[in-house]
This record gives sequence, structure tokens and C-alpha cells, in this order.
Amino acid sequence: MVDVVAPIPGLVARVPVKEGQRVNAGDTVVVLNVMKTEVNVQADTAGVVKEVKVKEWDEVDIGTVLVVLDSR
Repeated sequence: MVDVVAPIPGLVARVPVKEGQRVNAGDTVVVLNVMKTEVNVQADTAGVVKEVKVKEWDEVDIGTVLVVLDSR
């Protein structure tokens, strides 16, 4: 399992993936709103979305787990 974590604190603007969805390395899995700027958080590796840990409007800090990927 691979955790995709928040690189900076912000507000979750969008979660464009769903559990069970296959993603490639570089795909956006969460969009954060940071000081009125959208920041795309991307998967570092390909895999299947095992769990989405956040929803729109959640506030997150650096290191908060956003999505868990099964990279097997």
C-alpha cells in the first residue's frame, strides 16, 4: 500500500478519483485550495485507489493521508 499525502496545508477542493479506480503515476488524485490557488496532488506510482481518506471541504495539514493506493 502507498499513501498519497498532503504536501502542504490546505482545503480539499476536489477528489477526482473513487475507490476501485486505477490511476497512473502522475494522475491527480486530490486538488487542494491553498491561499486561493489550486494545487494538484498526484499519485507517485500507478495502482488502484484502495481508500479515499478525505472529502471536499476537509482541512488538511502537511503529511495528512489523502488517498491509499494498492500498487501491486
